[in-house]
Amino acid sequence: MVIERDHIGFFGKMNSGKSSLMNLLTQQTTSIVDSTPGTTADTKITLQEIHGIGPVKLFDTAGIDEQNELGAKKRTKAFSNLKECDLVLLVINPLTNDFDTEKAIIEQAREHDKQMLVLLNLFTEEARNEIPKVEEQLPLLQFYPKLALNAQNEKERSSLIDFIIRNFESKNITQPLLPFLEPDEFYILNIPMDEETPGGRYLRPQAMCEEYITRNWAYPVSYRMNLGKARANDIEEKERFDQFLNSFNKRPKMIITDSQAMDIMDKWTPSDIQLTTFSIMMINYVSKGRLNEFVNGIRTLSSLQKGDKILIVEACNHSRIKEDIGTVQIPNYIANNLDGIIVEHNFGREFQENEQLQDYKLVIHCGGCMISAQKLMARLRELRSLHIPYTNYGVFLSYVQGKNSLKRVIAPWV
Repeated sequence: MVIERDHIGFFGKMNSGKSSLMNLLTQQTTSIVDSTPGTTADTKITLQEIHGIGPVKLFDTAGIDEQNELGAKKRTKAFSNLKECDLVLLVINPLTNDFDTEKAIIEQAREHDKQMLVLLNLFTEEARNEIPKVEEQLPLLQFYPKLALNAQNEKERSSLIDFIIRNFESKNITQPLLPFLEPDEFYILNIPMDEETPGGRYLRPQAMCEEYITRNWAYPVSYRMNLGKARANDIEEKERFDQFLNSFNKRPKMIITDSQAMDIMDKWTPSDIQLTTFSIMMINYVSKGRLNEFVNGIRTLSSLQKGDKILIVEACNHSRIKEDIGTVQIPNYIANNLDGIIVEHNFGREFQENEQLQDYKLVIHCGGCMISAQKLMARLRELRSLHIPYTNYGVFLSYVQGKNSLKRVIAPWV
């Protein structure tokens, strides 16, 4: 049986205390510790089960600041190891003055969307006084949790483990797409195709939803609503929808709708049929069950002041035309209902490169269907570190229909 292990690596300068921290964590002499620079010539790897963390593969990497041909090879190997790790532990000696090595590790971790925690190794108690200098030289540390400790002190082990448990999000946490799904029930997928809908296939959330329902012994049924006619109060369109719902011998359990149709579906969906959206489904799935954080974030909308900035984040770069949610529908609502609020956009990978995140009072993220959970979680960690609330397209478009509408689409998930 193959055991899925989280990969955790220690990275930093020579003699920063990486090997000592490795030994502290494993409670054994996994790595040789010596004051001679460059003692760790190659990556030391050990497999272990750590209570509270689970099965892990630990990497004690060589210092990457050695300035010779061998040092260049060590650097290449260490950065190769970094790509493999789920968690980067950046080890810093606050008594040093040159932080180019740490900057390089931070850049690599951010480029590859790695989770990173900072360990400030205090060789002396006076080193604690140098931490502000470190933070000044490395401003990106503001985005990452930090722990100051003495790697030589065995009593610090519990603090180290608690710190990792509290801040590390394991890749082995699985999240079902529709955790409330019941077998032998009908689930309607409301798909109002428009000009942006690609030919010959469903969008990824729709395809995932249909597959998940089928795989779990329930019955997906797709319905195409004419959203233009529905918004024009076309009687025939409403009758077509009602006839569709009443054609089932067994009442459908739920309707999962495109978020942009919430203004109609909130009114048209009978009270005995549950309702949610593809966008809410996806953000809960990709964020590994953190939907409540996006729901909490939407409450910020009512407290925004004139001149405040909102950042709309869309993870993909599809062609945007007519009634696009991120560039048209949400900005139009904000312009018409929130006086003086400034709306800006980030598309694709631009988010992580935005150095002015602290200027925003709210971030509205798409469903995240075209990025990995690792990338989304990197974004959320950054926002949390800056105390910036965030919400999601589906949550937003439900909320603006009224608090009862939002409560309804969230109900299946709580």
